[in-house]
Amino acid sequence: MRFAKSCHQLATCLISLMLLTCAASAQSEAEFFKGKTVRMVVGFAGGNEYDLGARLLARYLGRHIPSSPTVIVQNMPQAASIVAANYVYSQAPRDGTVIGAITRNLVNQALLGQSNLEADPRRLIWLGGASFPGRVCVVGEKAPTQTAADVFTKELIVGSNGAGNSTNILPTVFNHVLGAKFKLIEGYKGTPDIVLAIERNEVEGVCASYGQFRGSAQAFAEGKLRVLFRAEETKMAEIPDSQSIYDFAKTEEQKQFMRFVFSSTEFGRPYILPPGVAPERVITMRKAVADAVADPELIAEAEKLQIDMAWRSPEDLERITAALYATSPELIEAVKKLVPNLN
Repeated sequence: MRFAKSCHQLATCLISLMLLTCAASAQSEAEFFKGKTVRMVVGFAGGNEYDLGARLLARYLGRHIPSSPTVIVQNMPQAASIVAANYVYSQAPRDGTVIGAITRNLVNQALLGQSNLEADPRRLIWLGGASFPGRVCVVGEKAPTQTAADVFTKELIVGSNGAGNSTNILPTVFNHVLGAKFKLIEGYKGTPDIVLAIERNEVEGVCASYGQFRGSAQAFAEGKLRVLFRAEETKMAEIPDSQSIYDFAKTEEQKQFMRFVFSSTEFGRPYILPPGVAPERVITMRKAVADAVADPELIAEAEKLQIDMAWRSPEDLERITAALYATSPELIEAVKKLVPNLN
């Protein structure tokens, strides 16, 4: 009985100590952020999708950080967010008061040897990401290609607005890696122009981010446009029954090649802290970002503004980063040759 009583007393003491420690930690975080300003450095110009998403997050983030500090946005768009990533990595205070909103392509750029990139993605602290800009290939109602499997037996004429973006990269990779029969017609200004070209029967389809088709809901409803397949392994909530192009990969090497090129979409719009931030501060900021993205008022505003705020956890981003860094040098060299403008 004495032993049981002693164990009970010890357990009670340990629980009390843990509660006191947690309370002290929470009080310490609240004291630190009291009167502070948190700066969100966005690596793109105002009005860009990254900027719009970051500003939406910033409006709600402060209320989820202890002591509700002011959160401001600073644009640093030079070199398509490379300058912003380098600044956060090497110059920003390492106390949680500066957050980076950077390109989803940072890890790929580092592995491809981007010359002006100083930041090491493996040392950055991922806070999470917002959005899942899944990509799809869409065809018009008169396209001879009726199923995803048809792209391997019938030529499909698709529009593109040039090298270095999804309209070009997706069909190019599908042709090279899987033996698909896409024929690219370049020179269009953007996806909306290509959709108009499909209606005029100039081209038969286009591959692009699913969000690019938000203005074409009526055309999909009427059957004038249809999703042929998705370019992601991960299912897309908007089109859960869509077939994945990965279903047609015959070897693991083919899948690895596509994962390297396409995995950037898994990062969403990522948010980072510099290396060296104290673990307790990382926990605080990760929780604040996750809670802000889940804030009902933010969700309602995001729906009104049509801004994708689908949550990507920091653990997911760490996992994807590690997987990309496990890519063989030979495969990376093959990617460089096929899509030199990958960004």
